[in-house]
Amino acid sequence: MSHASETAAPPGLAPGPLVDEYLRRHMIPDPEAAAELVAPGMQIRFTGNRAMRHPAEATAFNRGRYAWVKKKIERTEVVSGGTPEETVVYSLGTLYGAWPDGTPFEGNRYVDRYVVRHGLICEMDVWNDSAEWLLVRAGLATL
Repeated sequence: MSHASETAAPPGLAPGPLVDEYLRRHMIPDPEAAAELVAPGMQIRFTGNRAMRHPAEATAFNRGRYAWVKKKIERTEVVSGGTPEETVVYSLGTLYGAWPDGTPFEGNRYVDRYVVRHGLICEMDVWNDSAEWLLVRAGLATL
């Protein structure tokens, strides 16, 4: 897969708003538009340490796990001490959507960690409650 953009993000987009815009595009879902905000060779690590290289892989994974899913962003935190060369950004909130059988859900906590280098997202780590919730649905755990 090629990355749609070999250039920096839109001029003046600080790391926090860059991550928010990436998530907005990714949740449409429009992984190709989201890819315009990532660096070539981006590293994505989803829950379970699943390695991916392009937003389209994350979209495909979500398509298999959920009928549909969106993020309700509660806050975006830019880690202090960041520079134009490298800044860490966290996005925190909840997921809402429907499981593959159509059962709706909401309040599924998530934390994403991004590394922004030179105005583009180069790393993304994703954690959420979905695995635990799926274990409960399968009768293998209780909350």
